[in-house]
Amino acid sequence: MKLAVCAQGEGLEAQVDQRFGRCSYFVVVEAETGEAIKSLPNSGMSAAGGAGMQSARLLSQEGVEAVAVGHVGPNAAAALKAAGIAVYGGVSGTVQQTWQLFREGRLPGIEGPTVDSHHGIK
Repeated sequence: MKLAVCAQGEGLEAQVDQRFGRCSYFVVVEAETGEAIKSLPNSGMSAAGGAGMQSARLLSQEGVEAVAVGHVGPNAAAALKAAGIAVYGGVSGTVQQTWQLFREGRLPGIEGPTVDSHHGIK
């Protein structure tokens, strides 16, 4: 299973990013082993609009099955749900620390948006 972690940089030691659509990178990790598969620059980061939807499309094309993020907006949440990508929250620290929490079942699932479309926390 591929887990994408929203990150500020590349690799397992990168700090996680609380944002989904505008994070700098998605670090794709093999969920069973914690091995970093690749670091994907987020092309949606600089989009004028629809960043979350573009980011969801990128992850779907990469075969990602779950994403760990701090916050997700309504359009991104809908796009991730439509793509069949599970969303987990409670991220902090590094990508590797987030993976460890995921593996231990300690990241809560997110069923819908956690911020409004203008980045206000719900």
